Amino acid sequence: MDKWLGNTNVVRVVALILGIMLWGIVHLEEMNTGTTSVSSGIREDKINEVSITPKYDAGQYLISSMEPSKVTVLLKGRDSALRKVSTVSYQVVLDLTNVKEGEHTLPLQAIGFPSSVEVQIIPDRVKVTLEKQERKEVPVVINVRGTPGTGLKAGQPIVKPNKVNVTLPASRLDEVDSVVGEINVDKATSAVSKQVKLQAIGQNGRELTVDINPAVVDVEVPITSPFKTVPLQLKYIGIPAKGFSVASVTPEKDKVTVYGTQENVDKLEFYQGPDIDLTGLSESKELSMTMPLRGAVTQVDPPQLKVRVEIVPTTTKAFENVPLTIIGQNDAYDTKIAVPETGHVNLLLDGAQSILDSLSQQDIQALVNVSNLPPGRHDVPVMLNLPAFVQRGLTPELRATVEIEAKPGAAGAGVGAGAGVTGDGAAAGGAAGGTPATGGDTGTGNPGVDAGTPAASTGTPAAGQ
Repeated sequence: MDKWLGNTNVVRVVALILGIMLWGIVHLEEMNTGTTSVSSGIREDKINEVSITPKYDAGQYLISSMEPSKVTVLLKGRDSALRKVSTVSYQVVLDLTNVKEGEHTLPLQAIGFPSSVEVQIIPDRVKVTLEKQERKEVPVVINVRGTPGTGLKAGQPIVKPNKVNVTLPASRLDEVDSVVGEINVDKATSAVSKQVKLQAIGQNGRELTVDINPAVVDVEVPITSPFKTVPLQLKYIGIPAKGFSVASVTPEKDKVTVYGTQENVDKLEFYQGPDIDLTGLSESKELSMTMPLRGAVTQVDPPQLKVRVEIVPTTTKAFENVPLTIIGQNDAYDTKIAVPETGHVNLLLDGAQSILDSLSQQDIQALVNVSNLPPGRHDVPVMLNLPAFVQRGLTPELRATVEIEAKPGAAGAGVGAGAGVTGDGAAAGGAAGGTPATGGDTGTGNPGVDAGTPAASTGTPAAGQ
């Protein structure tokens, strides 16, 4: 070996082989990295498909177009400097912070590269269109899917918040038709609570890509028995103390929600609430009463009802020339009032001053019932159908004389006048809110009326009046 190393020709051959190997290694590395070496020790690198990072107020503006969206970056510098270039540290930036809406051609900036590296961006300018963003408040619509457990019903979804903001360019503001979410209640037996992701829907029914804030809302769907909201009806029993009258009855609610089977709640047109006992009242009073469960109703909301009863001293007012109305007539007979000849009566009525002052003759019915009376002349009592909380005053008993005779050629002559009573008589009594009966005029009775609305009394005669 020492002889070989001492041979000049052998050393030259080894040196030549080593030089060729080093040359090949250097050029192979340049081919793999795309780096061009120059004789001065400076080399070049090229980075393709570099994304542009725009800087702008995304709350106010939207970039509707940018051309190009990616660029090529050429780097030039010493190898030691180029090795410091990291993809996580550099950016190609488009500064739009001081740019207003519209179309602009702007320069790009290279940020995050070592100062010893020369950077060239190709192309170095881009064309960008900036649109102003608008914000619109839109109600949230929750679509309930599925069917709850047997006999149960999904209630109205409770959404928090129930309105959200959508942000999009002013030119597209009218595109948003609604913001919707969906919740499934299939086979649920209790309330369903869930966070629901929202989506904006356009006028064509398609989903729109817009910013929604917040994008997720809390939704709760109550699961209950079938229910229905109906007017509340109250029934009054008894009368106030002597010398006092009811001026008004005001319930806290005039409608209630009733629960039960679907078949039963569908039949309800109103709900009979608790009986209001007026017996012996001599001063105003607030009553708190439990709502009764009637029929197949399983629940009533509210379960408790507060009722304000206003009691005032009784006043008396005269009503003159109140017309007498005949009920219970047979179509085969002519029936007329013989006494009084005018067919009218004068009345004294008791009640609260405010109620009496609001009455007109149309609110009062003086009824003569001829049901089941045969042809001839008959003396019958006059019955009164009066508004709720109004009573007959100290008036002598009212009576009238009626004459009944068969119509000429009418079939069925000789049969009792009331044998074929038409529905008109019953209708007349019902329209006044009561069921007239022979033997006297009506009292205040037990009126069943819509909550807070005084109405006619029942048709039970008030004995001795």
